[in-house]
Amino acid sequence: MAALAPSALPPAREIPSAFSASVRSWWTVGEKASAVAEERLLRRLPFFGADSGPVVAKSLRVDLATPKHYLNTVAITSTSPSPNAPPPAVLLHGYGAGLGFFFMNLMSLAGWANKRGTSVYAVDWLGMGRSARVPFVMKASRKDTHARVTEAEAFFIDSLEEWREKMKLEQMTLIGHSLGGYFSVAYALKYPHRVNKLILLSPAGVPRDPNATTAPERELESPPTSSNPSTASIEPATQQKVDEIRAEQSAAKARPSRTRRLFMHLWEEGWSPFQVVRSTVFWGPLLIGKYSSRRFSGLTEEETRNMHDYILNITLAKGSGEYCISHILSPGAIARMPLVDRVAALKIPVTFIYGDHDWMDPQGGEDSVDSLRKSGNGNCRSYIVNNAGHHVYLDNPEAVDSLVVRELDRVPS
Repeated sequence: MAALAPSALPPAREIPSAFSASVRSWWTVGEKASAVAEERLLRRLPFFGADSGPVVAKSLRVDLATPKHYLNTVAITSTSPSPNAPPPAVLLHGYGAGLGFFFMNLMSLAGWANKRGTSVYAVDWLGMGRSARVPFVMKASRKDTHARVTEAEAFFIDSLEEWREKMKLEQMTLIGHSLGGYFSVAYALKYPHRVNKLILLSPAGVPRDPNATTAPERELESPPTSSNPSTASIEPATQQKVDEIRAEQSAAKARPSRTRRLFMHLWEEGWSPFQVVRSTVFWGPLLIGKYSSRRFSGLTEEETRNMHDYILNITLAKGSGEYCISHILSPGAIARMPLVDRVAALKIPVTFIYGDHDWMDPQGGEDSVDSLRKSGNGNCRSYIVNNAGHHVYLDNPEAVDSLVVRELDRVPS
């Protein structure tokens, strides 16, 4: 995609506050509008689209072998590559999101790429973001859980492996958020020699506990800020801290909710939340506007408008990879094949990062670290980032960026 000059970018639409605004937003979505919305976020990087400098960043469409299959990519590359450079870092977003969600983290990671003479990539999963919206059809029997999960995982991780080959990368450090964290682990299990490290930001599908405290409807809430400004931004995930987070989750989950019951029913029937939004026709942009302004209340007014515009475009695009979720996760975001039962096979450094107001159960990370260490892998850590929820990298970007860079540079023991 050719870089647009800043003056060529139209202003972001206001967050819809009336029916007429919803109508205007609905009719202006599409591939071109989606590209503009994404670039508006990326233009916050002073080196985006530049031809020279310590690092350069550009948008790519990486075509795969299957016709009309491609992965939308942002590449940030050092112009002074080091012969001893570490493997590049690859950012992988969560369910129904896109690479634009990492817009506040790319500057810090670009600094790391410049310092280490390497590259950073952000990639949209096949069927999500601005990657190809190809049909997702499950062939396995609904009763065969293993086959369903394996097939759904392969749709994503095999396309990532093909992307790696196209990009001529020997190894990668995967930084995955939520479902992107789940797929990062699945990829590392299937292609172990291609992964240098795993950094998992509030990963989905980790614990096995059927009574886990995850409550997906809390995604609609903005995490509260700490009343104690002296609280450290980052701390190890001690059992006491994990128990505090789970107690908060349990209290929220105990509240009666008709929305939760409807959500669980639609989930099992194979619907996606985005399909529900699309079915509301003209009210879709209004619903998205309410979500973006409420969930990302820590952003500036302009950042919120830009995020709304971006989320609107990728949400109203043709449904595709989003239909995988009911095959991988049962209602409540509990994996049908939990990662905690699979991670022991990993022999690479693995870092779990949760927010102190997360709705993902951090006990899964603790149990996974314990399992990995028992298998002989001592290069595993779990951390809590304060003043952050599930979108930990957006809620407290400074803390997460410093921790991620530290983990990227950490030498395995």
